[in-house]
Amino acid sequence: MKPAYRWSNAAVGLVLELNGLEYRHPGQVRPFLQVPEFALQAGERVLLHGPSGCGKSTLLSLITGIRPMQCGRVQVAGQAFSTLSQRRRDAFRADHMGVIFQAFNLLPYLSAVDNVCLAASFSRLRCEREAGRRKAQRQTAARGLLSRLGLDDGTADLPAWQLSFGQQQRAAAARALFGKPELIIADEPTSALDNRSRDTLLALLCELCEQSGSALLMVSHDDQVGHHFQRSEDFASLAGEGNHAC
Repeated sequence: MKPAYRWSNAAVGLVLELNGLEYRHPGQVRPFLQVPEFALQAGERVLLHGPSGCGKSTLLSLITGIRPMQCGRVQVAGQAFSTLSQRRRDAFRADHMGVIFQAFNLLPYLSAVDNVCLAASFSRLRCEREAGRRKAQRQTAARGLLSRLGLDDGTADLPAWQLSFGQQQRAAAARALFGKPELIIADEPTSALDNRSRDTLLALLCELCEQSGSALLMVSHDDQVGHHFQRSEDFASLAGEGNHAC
C-alpha cells in the first residue's frame, strides 16, 4: 500500500534542507559537486544561477531522488527524503514535488490536458488538493492552469508533439503546478525563450506558486531573471570549492 505523506506549510518552516552533499562522476576522485548546506523556506522562491556544466542539473536530480545519493542528506517537507527506498522516494516525490524538466518530458501522444493530469495519476493527495478524484474534475482544473499560462482549450486538446516549443514549456509548468505540491523544481525552463516571453512565463509561474503556497527552486544560466525571485544566489558560492566547473 502506498505510504500516506501529509504535510502543511503552516506546520514546517523549511520545505528543503541540504547538508553535506557530494557527488562524483564514475572514476572521479575529486567531487564534481559539493553543497555543504542549503535551505529553502516554505513558499519561498529562489534562483540558483551559474554557467552551463557547473552542476545545476546534477543538484536538482539529487534533490528529486532521480539520481542516487552518494553522500549527504536531503530533507524535503520534514521528511529525510534521501534515506527512503527508491519506491518510497518515487511515491513521496509524486505527492510533494512538481518538476519542470529542461527537456519537458511530455508524453508526445497525450494532449496537453492529459499531460497535466498525468501528475495526479501517481498521487491521490494531489488529486484531492486540486479537484477530487473524478477525471472530469481533474481535466477542468488542468484546463484552468493551462489557460492561466496562455494555452486556450483548442491548443490544450492538441497532442504534445503538435505544440510549439513555448507551448510545451507552458504545459510542463502546468503539470508541475497541478495539485499544489509543496516544492516546485525547475531546470532551465526559459532557456530558449526571448526576453519578453521569458519574463511573462516566469511572472506567471511565480504568481501561481504564490497562490498555491508552493516553494520554487529554479536553476538557470541567466542571472538577469533574479528580480522574479525573493532570493538569487550564485551557484558557485552555494556549492563551495568542489564545483570546479563554476
